[in-house]
Amino acid sequence: MAIYGPNGAGKTNLIEAVSLFSPGRGLRRSSAQDMARRPESLGWKIGGLLHGAGETHELSFTSEGGAARQVQIDGKAASQLALGEIARVTWLVPAMDRLWIEGAEGRRRFLDRVTLSFFPAHAQAALDYEKAMRERNRLLKEQVRDAHWYGALEARMARSGAALHANREAALERLLLAQRDAETSFPVAELELVQTEGEMPGSEEDLRAALAESRFRDIAAGRTLVGPHRADLYGVFAAKGVPASDCSTGEQKALLISLILANARALAEDLDAPPLVLLDEVAAHLDAGRRAALYDEICALGAQAWMTGTGPELFADLGERAQRLEVTDTDGQSVVTQRL
Repeated sequence: MAIYGPNGAGKTNLIEAVSLFSPGRGLRRSSAQDMARRPESLGWKIGGLLHGAGETHELSFTSEGGAARQVQIDGKAASQLALGEIARVTWLVPAMDRLWIEGAEGRRRFLDRVTLSFFPAHAQAALDYEKAMRERNRLLKEQVRDAHWYGALEARMARSGAALHANREAALERLLLAQRDAETSFPVAELELVQTEGEMPGSEEDLRAALAESRFRDIAAGRTLVGPHRADLYGVFAAKGVPASDCSTGEQKALLISLILANARALAEDLDAPPLVLLDEVAAHLDAGRRAALYDEICALGAQAWMTGTGPELFADLGERAQRLEVTDTDGQSVVTQRL
């Protein structure tokens, strides 16, 4: 699906709606309230049929009065975890172009999004870990020194934190294999999970011991200084041996696309069905040759891809392989027109 039109016409709104077919807040990470049309704030509803792996599901998402979205699968209320079990969506948006040069938090978020696509239960592990850490941080800020207060919380953090770490490592391994096993015009990225400070305690026992050992240091800082929330994703342009952070803008974009394609390729192998792929303003920083190569790889993957750009010429290399939608803005209303 090639979607084009001027800036501000509503192209990204279309693919944001599709991104809500996966767990989480969607590609813009917006709250349900922020997604409502303003100033009316009447709420919203999205529905569709999801086909994959020999199954078809009717999905519906609603939000009223700014409340969190409600998920229905085949007419029945469902959880985000259940949604993650049947729907896989990957995306690349312009905000991610700074992945390699921004702070570690953005890279962790990117890695967790990839990991969630492989392991839907990863989201619950993250929630459990964050909840226990918030409670522990409250004790730290209040200068509580009684070890008994920390023991149960650190046990919960160690259990969920070890699961987070194991899931991330497994996801990285799948990405590396999917890159190496494919003939592609995009560069291979060597990836490593590192700790922003000290060593990474991977096992449940090691993490629990590290948390206990770090209590007095954490009390002085008023926050938890060890654990998977301190992890970082280190990437290298493999062919050149250059850290991703030192690569050109075009090379950084190519590395990102390589990872998104690898993610989709690995999911297609694991699930016998490719994911939905959303590429917002994907042509930015790509030369004509690499842009054509991207379209070839997307088509070879067999995934349903939604791609946006400012003009139809950006999708000329797709030929008859894509449907084309033109999005225009008329009196504040987005109008979508199918083009041949």
